[in-house]
Amino acid sequence: MENIFEIAKKARIPEEYLIPYGRDKAKIDLKINETLKDKPNGKLVLVTAITPTKAGEGKTTTSIALQDGLNYIGVPSMLCLREPSLGPVFGIKGGATGGGKASIIPSEDINLHFTGDMHALTSSINLISAVIDNHIFQGNQLRIDPNRILWKRALDMNDRALRNVTVSNGEKKVAPRHEEFVITVASELMAILCLAADQDDFIRRINNIIVAYDLDGNPVKLEQLRISHAVCKLMKAAFNPNLVQTLEGNPCIIHGGPFANIAHGCNSIIATKLGLKLAPIVVTEAGFGADLGAEKFLDIKCRVAGLKPDAVVMVATIRALKMHGGQPFEELTNENVEALKNGVLNLQHHLENIEKYGLPVVVCINHFTSDTEAETKTLREWCESKGYKVAFCDAFSNGAKGGEELARLVLKTLETEKADFHYLYDEKLPICSKIEKICKEIYRAGEVVYTEEAKKQIADYEALGFDKTPVCIAKTPQSMTDDPKVLGAPTGFTITIREVRLSAGANFIVALTGAIMTMPGLPKVPAAVLMEDKEI
Repeated sequence: MENIFEIAKKARIPEEYLIPYGRDKAKIDLKINETLKDKPNGKLVLVTAITPTKAGEGKTTTSIALQDGLNYIGVPSMLCLREPSLGPVFGIKGGATGGGKASIIPSEDINLHFTGDMHALTSSINLISAVIDNHIFQGNQLRIDPNRILWKRALDMNDRALRNVTVSNGEKKVAPRHEEFVITVASELMAILCLAADQDDFIRRINNIIVAYDLDGNPVKLEQLRISHAVCKLMKAAFNPNLVQTLEGNPCIIHGGPFANIAHGCNSIIATKLGLKLAPIVVTEAGFGADLGAEKFLDIKCRVAGLKPDAVVMVATIRALKMHGGQPFEELTNENVEALKNGVLNLQHHLENIEKYGLPVVVCINHFTSDTEAETKTLREWCESKGYKVAFCDAFSNGAKGGEELARLVLKTLETEKADFHYLYDEKLPICSKIEKICKEIYRAGEVVYTEEAKKQIADYEALGFDKTPVCIAKTPQSMTDDPKVLGAPTGFTITIREVRLSAGANFIVALTGAIMTMPGLPKVPAAVLMEDKEI
């Protein structure tokens, strides 16, 4: 592992803008932006994927492979990723720093406490909740309706027991009430951190948060609690992006980590824009499959930040495509060309969706050792027959050399194809029209139905003037539908919008589909249990 000051030199970050956290990680002082403001932006490449399965896709591994591969062929680049959440780390995934020789380090630090950003966010979220409840206890000057408090407490951990809790139990001045926690990475404050242009914009956004309604039905904003500067004090260090390195010693900026199945799934605008000033090519990723992460990256993050991506990499694995084609998980190591041929329809749907945004797309076959030559040949030939550019990547085993083919193809695409980027929908459309456009054009649903509660919430938000905002749909990442058991490339199904929430500070509407939860639970055998056999 190289000293972080050496990594900063490679990233063209002067030493005076580095805030070291030991020898292997650092924060970047945002005063550096003043020195970079006249530099032209580099090109932006988004890495996304097919619908994920438990067979594994390796989107982060591929992002790291592309970064290492570009530097391997002599093209300076910057990797911009999200911070992992402790929920998945101890839940299903067991980490989010890539894999094998395509990893970012120090991986254990990054996966766990890192530089304290998640702690700052969680503390800030819960400070707001504490102040709301204290305000009610101390006389409730704002006349907050205890039954219409929108702001929710948070924890950066999968804990289903916190989905329905009772607070103020035993208080004499305040009646007990039911509440729910959200996981920190699905919170509005995380979304605001990742969408804010700078600290001033962050303060403006958090002051706009609607934390509750009063007894007359009027919205109560955070600015009325007069705590925005206290929140900023807690968040002071968290504004600064984090600098780490890949195993190959190439720079990586990690900052922010919203979930893509619930929140908007992209790293911070601050980090991405900084990367674009520091390097001629920036590689970034968006969470889960392209139906979630890529759609939200393109329709929310790019819209807010004024970003125009230049190309997209679509990660596909033969294992996952065989599973989408009907092969049982337990048999994925067995060759099955027919299941692969059936499963490529999932890949095709995602590729067609990216084309709707006017972006060049490259397919990356992320190699697993169980893939056979016949299967790899079949997938390559399918891509080529459909006119899609395709590259093979085995960086997990071979590091930067394994990412060379992908790097060269992406570079060629950037040099020879010009993006004609446009959004999927006009944000001025009514809320229901935006929801239905995403559900029907991206997910391929035939019908969208709304619960009575969702209809009322939409009417309330439109009355408040929030009808001209982007839409962030919360949906299972395991299927194009709102049912996690439906694999492949279904069409014509019905999606149910059960609840709609307003994130006024983030300035988007969150539509919850099916049975999606904002506080995940742990699996039967959590990754935390599997760590028992590992050295501390």
